[in-house]
Amino acid sequence: MKLETKEDYRQLMFQLLDPLKPLYSNGCARLHLGDSGVTYPAVSMEMEAFSRPLWALVPLWLGGGKGFEDVYVNGLKNGTDPLHIEYWGGFNDYDQRFVEMAAIASGLIFTPEKLWEPLEEREKDNLAKWLYGINEHIIPDCNWQFFMILVNIALQKLGYPYSKEKLLSGLDKIESYYIGDGWYRDGGSSQKDYYISFAMHYYGLLYSVAMEEEDPKRCSEFRERAKIFARDFIYWFDENGAALPFGRSLSYRFGEAAFWSAYLFAGLDDISAGVIKGILSRHLNWWLDQKIFDRDGVLTIGYAYPNLIMAERYNAPGSPYWGMKTLLCLGLPDSHPFWSAKAEPLPSLDSIKLLKQADMLMQRIGPDVIAYPAGVCEKYGHGHVPEKYSKFAYSTRFGFSVARSQIILHENAPDSSLAFVIDGDDYVFVRKYSDRYEVIEDRVISSWHPFPGISVTTTIVPQEYGHLRVHEIESQYDCTAYDCGFAVKKFTDEYEQKAAGTTALVSNQEQCCQVTGEGPCATGFVIESDPNTNVLYPNAAIPSVSYRIKKGETIRIETRVKSSIR
Repeated sequence: MKLETKEDYRQLMFQLLDPLKPLYSNGCARLHLGDSGVTYPAVSMEMEAFSRPLWALVPLWLGGGKGFEDVYVNGLKNGTDPLHIEYWGGFNDYDQRFVEMAAIASGLIFTPEKLWEPLEEREKDNLAKWLYGINEHIIPDCNWQFFMILVNIALQKLGYPYSKEKLLSGLDKIESYYIGDGWYRDGGSSQKDYYISFAMHYYGLLYSVAMEEEDPKRCSEFRERAKIFARDFIYWFDENGAALPFGRSLSYRFGEAAFWSAYLFAGLDDISAGVIKGILSRHLNWWLDQKIFDRDGVLTIGYAYPNLIMAERYNAPGSPYWGMKTLLCLGLPDSHPFWSAKAEPLPSLDSIKLLKQADMLMQRIGPDVIAYPAGVCEKYGHGHVPEKYSKFAYSTRFGFSVARSQIILHENAPDSSLAFVIDGDDYVFVRKYSDRYEVIEDRVISSWHPFPGISVTTTIVPQEYGHLRVHEIESQYDCTAYDCGFAVKKFTDEYEQKAAGTTALVSNQEQCCQVTGEGPCATGFVIESDPNTNVLYPNAAIPSVSYRIKKGETIRIETRVKSSIR
């Protein structure tokens, strides 16, 4: 799709949102998009689906466009009216509806003439009272603090009661999450993922625009941090527009690039408008080439195709519309350089880049972008945490796989992992998190245990051909360890797989991954992973090398992983 002019971007937005029009409820406050389950009730699911399109509609209106105004005025009236059948209801602690308040608050801050002024006084009172509920309940100490901040800013600007105490305490908590070099942590979480870009920085940049007069010092700090972060985050994107599949909430899809729209919206220009236009246009077009819609044109849960296996427990049918945040650029004035700029390629980037605060090395091999993280993540999370954070390597072109089960290699699909199967058992054990780690300029070192009684120290060293893995293993069990490469797409042109000696290879017309091992009984082996385990393609096979591990011995193995894009 041509994405050059403001009208092009508007047409993209309508392409994404028009399929929703027949699905709004009679009172417009509910939007039912599917029947899969989630951890919150139907009212929250349908309110979430109603709210998330506002992340694109508010910029559309701010930038002079029109569309959906009646739907959202009526929806706000009815959803916050306790006497209406579509009332969104009261709250519990940690309520999902607090998340969805942020988009509404942004609309009240930036386009009150669209969402606030058409309301009658009683309707304004209902909406303000409903929003104030976020101040009366517990919310998590994480990016959710920004939802409370945005709500209180909106109420303050509209002249309605707000909580100054909650506003300031939220800002203090956000400040405590900053760890330097442009990076935040997401509250108590040690994970570094897209929540740093499309949450912490995104909302900070919204704040920097909304509160420039009231809080100029903090606004300046948010902008400066975003400038520094951008120099690292640009490494997560490859030349064809794909972003690194890594971490949770990947069902938000093109939300991966939301930071770049916020960067422009806040007036930052250290990276040129042409470079950012190239990132955004390529990224959005990459996503339009994937199978992300159902037959009616509604976004699905999944990544490059519909896939509930890889989803988190909080992925409701309307969740993917969080990705509309990337269209914040629609709020730019017609005169902004972004609209007249030509899409430029990525600037010259280092072939290997240490992202110290992200606990990872980044590598660029031809058109592929590969991340080598240290395996830093929460021990318990929202679903498939080890697969989303603790593999040895993540690639924009090979993706990664999630386990269908922990039994049998093909169900576990342990790509980019060292997978242990203890003799006499069928369970598969991989790195869940690292006990200790070090990330330096040319390697990643981690100590971990896949199972009590088995300990491993792994060193990953990027090489021109891919990367080298060195594992030192101590085990109290006789077992087999499978050192696995990237998952390669099956059922496609020129597909080939073979295993001979200490090598295994899987390739097709576009990809190739070969692994070669050195260690006890090293043997090439191809794992036929279950369908729908890889996030990029429904069918894949994984080249690996198996090693015999004897109990009571310290064993050293080396595996070379050679990957290429044709």
